[in-house]
Amino acid sequence: MKIIVDENIEFGAEAFQQFGEVKLSHGRKITNEMLEDVEVLIVRSITDVNEELLRNTPVKFVGTATIGTDHLDKDFLKSNNIYYSSAPGCNSFAVTEYVFTSVAQIAHENNFDLSEKTFGVIGYGNIGKKITKFAEAVGLKTFVNDPPLQRDGFNYNFCSLEEALNCDLISFHVPLNKTGVDKTFHLLNEQRISELKPGTILINTSRGGVIDNIALLNRLQNKNDLTVVLDVWEHEPRINSELLKKVSIGSPHIAGYSYEGKVNGTTMIYNSLCEFLNEAKIWKPTLKPVDSNKIIPDKSQSITELLYQITKKIYNISEDSYSLKSLSDLKENELGKHFDQLRKNYKLRREFNNYLVQSENLTSEQRTILQSLRFNIR
Repeated sequence: MKIIVDENIEFGAEAFQQFGEVKLSHGRKITNEMLEDVEVLIVRSITDVNEELLRNTPVKFVGTATIGTDHLDKDFLKSNNIYYSSAPGCNSFAVTEYVFTSVAQIAHENNFDLSEKTFGVIGYGNIGKKITKFAEAVGLKTFVNDPPLQRDGFNYNFCSLEEALNCDLISFHVPLNKTGVDKTFHLLNEQRISELKPGTILINTSRGGVIDNIALLNRLQNKNDLTVVLDVWEHEPRINSELLKKVSIGSPHIAGYSYEGKVNGTTMIYNSLCEFLNEAKIWKPTLKPVDSNKIIPDKSQSITELLYQITKKIYNISEDSYSLKSLSDLKENELGKHFDQLRKNYKLRREFNNYLVQSENLTSEQRTILQSLRFNIR
């Protein structure tokens, strides 16, 4: 059996060699011709898996080591009896921690207390639930919008989209649906962008097309009264360089790129392929140890400053933003190439639960909050 695996999938060759010959490829360079004798295709979100890619190939299993599936033509796969699998929730903690690292930095830079702010969470799936839990732990008053779950009778006090968009901070965690009653393409359209109150902090780690990037750029150019964090962009990797210059934090679609998140994605697709082929689950990943995982916080910090102090030691999000924003004067094609290179060569980032926070300078309340954010306390 021949298998093609995106070269940026963690443990890609090691995990899937059990099933046959593994070839690694750049996700954007996988072609129909490459698949003429391939039965298993393992990708990420940058590979569009559709009729054009799979026509007249023997591919019978498609796995995407991502939480989203909008890059898969599911109707085509189903009609051609091609099994597909994704990795829902694999990097949900990674994205949650990215969001709160950015929130902590913005709060620090603008000298405000999180407990005084409202937080709109749009989408209450694997990530949205974790985002809401973290937000409530640090004192943010949350407003959650999720029409599909609300229609299904999910037991939660959901709010309208308008209420969520009226919050001080807004974070998107929805799939990209281009049509239908739950269409999310340009969910934040020109009209809604124009209605955002001045000072709003806007965060998107879902899909670039959820926000009308041109309309957002126009708001920032004309008023410059929003604080924007974008990890996802329309037309990746050829992103809008002018918008990149205007955002407060901009990164190359790496919010979910924790080491654990990547390994989780590989493991979930590996397990799915084992079940599809009725093979034993033999492979288990061995994670790298964490260096310097002890953190000693200063005394008498507010939880907002404490969160900034700790997250800064774990993950300097400013470096990611600087790496991308420093390329904003490049031509579109060159910027696109570097965007992909930043993703491919992304540094090792570990999740909060790998770190031990010394408790002698913490109050009981602070210890409880940090434990809610998955830190270990001693």
